[in-house]
Amino acid sequence: MTGPAPGSAGVLALLHTSPVHVPVFEALREAHHPGLALRHLVREELLTAAAAEGPASVAAEVEGAVLRAARDGAGAVLCTCSTLGGVAESASAAAGVPVLRVDRPMAAEAVATGPRIVVLAALAETLEPTTGLIAEEARRAGREVAPRSVLVPGAWELFRSGDGEGYIARVAAAAREVSGADVLVLAQASMAPARALLTGGPPVLSSPRPGLAAAARAVRG
Repeated sequence: MTGPAPGSAGVLALLHTSPVHVPVFEALREAHHPGLALRHLVREELLTAAAAEGPASVAAEVEGAVLRAARDGAGAVLCTCSTLGGVAESASAAAGVPVLRVDRPMAAEAVATGPRIVVLAALAETLEPTTGLIAEEARRAGREVAPRSVLVPGAWELFRSGDGEGYIARVAAAAREVSGADVLVLAQASMAPARALLTGGPPVLSSPRPGLAAAARAVRG
């Protein structure tokens, strides 16, 4: 793929592990960051491998994707996969451009909202990276938090089968069952539409909008 010279400040590369994220981030760009150039890189096999063997098993492949994005002209790279976000971030120094994980701003907001944080995920491998990120942001903010994790039963199977409506309904149903929370965190970007189905309870946070905003700032310097 051709593009601007390496390090061009005007291009944001997005590393996705599902094509469903492409229209989501395109819509957010049109609504909130007009003029921001996006380059979408979809690598579904990375999450498949990480789900089977853990995120560390694809660290080299993730770093390679990040480095190629930088060489192809990206001024920053945003990893939209919560499972692989930490692995992607670690490639920033080698890439020579900012590499961000989409869920970090969400985690910081959760910590600022209250200590009783409930993380919902459709994929078990996402829980540890997300709760670890929340703990990291809590240490940074000097706050004590008490995160809990909820794996939404059957949700990942619905997502993989292409039943997006059933997937979101299952996530929303699980969220309604949560009690004693100051804030709910939807660990995966694909879960974001469930927010529209959840009203009257604690705040519900998702990652796409704040994650893209942080990446846009990084690109524009």
